[in-house]
Amino acid sequence: MPKIRITKIFTFEMAHALWNYDGPCRNIHGHSYRLEVTVRGEPLEDDKDVKNGMVMDFGDLKRIVKEKIIDRYDHCVVVNERAPHDFLGRVEQMFSRYEVTSFQPTSENLLVHFAGILREVLPQRVELVALRLFETATSYAEWLKEDNP
Repeated sequence: MPKIRITKIFTFEMAHALWNYDGPCRNIHGHSYRLEVTVRGEPLEDDKDVKNGMVMDFGDLKRIVKEKIIDRYDHCVVVNERAPHDFLGRVEQMFSRYEVTSFQPTSENLLVHFAGILREVLPQRVELVALRLFETATSYAEWLKEDNP
């Protein structure tokens, strides 16, 4: 049976600031992100299974990505642990949703983080092969399995 790739696209709003950066992105600012998640597998061949003919049910992929990534990062402020961030927890009215990461929250590093999360929770019969994260309409970072065995 041939291998097939399927892709689900997600959008979310997130703010971040880049610690020790030399440009305007050192300030807290937000983006309308677009995340493309691509998995690969063989379509199921079992007439008795309700998922017959599918690599993976798009609804299942949506649920996994939503629970593990979108629900966590949508309308969230993300900062590096090395940046001053203690004020975030004290200003609940404006910062009830924030993440302090061990990495600089660039699109590139977020993709590595997202890939690690998804590789742990996707069904065994499919493999994560690509992630694409658009930070703006014209700028994106891409993670490929072939580059990250």
